[in-house]
Amino acid sequence: MPANLVLWQTEWCPSSHRVRQRLTELGLSFTARQVPVEPEARTELWEETGATTIPVLVAGEDVVRGEDAILAHLNEQFTEPGDAVTQRERAAKARREELEKSSLELAAATD
Repeated sequence: MPANLVLWQTEWCPSSHRVRQRLTELGLSFTARQVPVEPEARTELWEETGATTIPVLVAGEDVVRGEDAILAHLNEQFTEPGDAVTQRERAAKARREELEKSSLELAAATD
Protein backbone atom coordinates (compact mmCIF):
# COMPACT_ATOMS: atom_id res chain seq x y z
CA MET A 1 0.00 0.00 0.00
CA PRO A 2 1.55 3.35 -1.00
CA ALA A 3 2.19 6.06 1.54
CA ASN A 4 -0.31 8.87 1.74
CA LEU A 5 0.43 10.92 -1.39
CA VAL A 6 -0.08 14.68 -1.38
CA LEU A 7 0.51 16.68 -4.55
CA TRP A 8 1.04 20.41 -4.13
CA GLN A 9 0.01 21.90 -7.46
CA THR A 10 -2.25 24.15 -9.49
CA GLU A 11 -4.73 23.20 -12.18
CA TRP A 12 -3.17 25.53 -14.77
CA CYS A 13 0.40 24.23 -14.37
CA PRO A 14 1.45 21.89 -17.23
CA SER A 15 3.99 20.12 -15.00
CA SER A 16 1.33 19.54 -12.35
CA HIS A 17 -0.98 18.17 -15.05
CA ARG A 18 1.64 15.67 -16.23
CA VAL A 19 2.24 14.48 -12.67
CA ARG A 20 -1.52 14.10 -12.05
CA GLN A 21 -1.76 12.11 -15.27
CA ARG A 22 1.04 9.75 -14.17
CA LEU A 23 -0.53 9.26 -10.76
CA THR A 24 -3.78 8.34 -12.52
CA GLU A 25 -2.00 5.97 -14.91
CA LEU A 26 -0.45 4.23 -11.92
CA GLY A 27 -3.86 3.96 -10.26
CA LEU A 28 -2.68 5.87 -7.19
CA SER A 29 -4.96 7.82 -4.90
CA PHE A 30 -3.64 11.22 -3.89
CA THR A 31 -4.69 14.45 -2.31
CA ALA A 32 -4.26 17.53 -4.51
CA ARG A 33 -3.36 20.67 -2.57
CA GLN A 34 -3.93 23.88 -4.51
CA VAL A 35 -1.35 26.63 -4.08
CA PRO A 36 -1.63 30.36 -4.78
CA VAL A 37 -0.52 31.66 -8.16
CA GLU A 38 1.97 34.08 -6.61
CA PRO A 39 5.08 32.28 -5.29
CA GLU A 40 5.43 34.82 -2.46
CA ALA A 41 1.98 33.77 -1.17
CA ARG A 42 2.91 30.10 -0.90
CA THR A 43 3.75 30.13 2.80
CA GLU A 44 1.90 26.90 3.57
CA LEU A 45 3.73 25.11 0.75
CA TRP A 46 7.05 26.41 2.10
CA GLU A 47 6.25 25.41 5.67
CA GLU A 48 5.19 21.89 4.67
CA THR A 49 7.76 21.10 1.97
CA GLY A 50 10.55 23.69 1.97
CA ALA A 51 9.62 24.63 -1.62
CA THR A 52 7.95 27.59 -3.30
CA THR A 53 7.74 26.09 -6.79
CA ILE A 54 5.40 23.36 -7.97
CA PRO A 55 4.73 20.55 -8.37
CA VAL A 56 5.82 18.95 -5.10
CA LEU A 57 4.88 15.42 -4.06
CA VAL A 58 4.88 14.39 -0.42
CA ALA A 59 5.00 10.60 -0.18
CA GLY A 60 5.16 9.63 3.46
CA GLU A 61 8.48 11.01 4.71
CA ASP A 62 9.74 11.77 1.19
CA VAL A 63 9.37 15.26 -0.29
CA VAL A 64 10.00 15.21 -4.04
CA ARG A 65 10.28 18.54 -5.86
CA GLY A 66 9.82 19.16 -9.58
CA GLU A 67 8.15 17.25 -12.38
CA ASP A 68 11.17 15.21 -13.50
CA ALA A 69 12.09 14.13 -9.98
CA ILE A 70 8.48 13.26 -9.14
CA LEU A 71 8.01 11.19 -12.31
CA ALA A 72 11.29 9.36 -11.67
CA HIS A 73 10.25 8.70 -8.05
CA LEU A 74 6.87 7.34 -9.12
CA ASN A 75 8.43 5.12 -11.78
CA GLU A 76 10.94 3.73 -9.25
CA GLN A 77 8.42 3.14 -6.47
CA PHE A 78 5.35 1.86 -8.30
CA THR A 79 4.64 -0.78 -10.91
CA GLU A 80 2.59 0.31 -13.88
CA PRO A 81 -0.74 -1.55 -13.98
CA GLY A 82 -1.96 -3.22 -17.16
CA ASP A 83 -4.55 -0.53 -17.84
CA ALA A 84 -2.02 2.35 -17.87
CA VAL A 85 -1.85 2.26 -21.68
CA THR A 86 -5.64 2.57 -21.88
CA GLN A 87 -5.49 5.48 -19.43
CA ARG A 88 -2.89 7.28 -21.62
CA GLU A 89 -4.97 6.66 -24.75
CA ARG A 90 -8.08 8.11 -23.12
CA ALA A 91 -6.15 11.17 -21.95
CA ALA A 92 -4.72 11.71 -25.45
CA LYS A 93 -8.19 11.39 -26.99
CA ALA A 94 -9.63 13.90 -24.51
CA ARG A 95 -6.80 16.36 -25.31
CA ARG A 96 -7.41 16.00 -29.07
CA GLU A 97 -11.15 16.55 -28.63
CA GLU A 98 -10.53 19.65 -26.49
CA LEU A 99 -8.13 21.05 -29.09
CA GLU A 100 -10.61 20.39 -31.89
CA LYS A 101 -13.38 22.08 -29.92
CA SER A 102 -11.16 25.09 -29.17
CA SER A 103 -10.15 25.34 -32.83
CA LEU A 104 -13.79 25.31 -33.97
CA GLU A 105 -14.72 27.95 -31.39
CA LEU A 106 -11.80 30.14 -32.46
CA ALA A 107 -12.69 29.74 -36.14
CA ALA A 108 -16.32 30.67 -35.41
CA ALA A 109 -15.24 33.70 -33.43
CA THR A 110 -13.01 34.99 -36.24
CA ASP A 111 -15.58 34.49 -39.03
